[in-house]
Amino acid sequence: MKTLKEAACGETVKVKKLTGEGAVKRRIMDMGITKGVDVFVRKVAPLGDPVEVTVRGYELSLRKADAEMIEVE
Repeated sequence: MKTLKEAACGETVKVKKLTGEGAVKRRIMDMGITKGVDVFVRKVAPLGDPVEVTVRGYELSLRKADAEMIEVE
């Protein structure tokens, strides 16, 4: 199992599953991160927080805690 947090910079991954609960999961889905969508990892800050990604043509910054809830392949 690999999470978005572990994805390397410059890598494009496909979302497999969201593991968050309730409101957190809903917020991630509202950002356009849903099962089957491709996510391009643009930049990872030096300490790993935040992770900058491109989803559905727009740029997004995710906290490490949120990125951990996104299973990818």
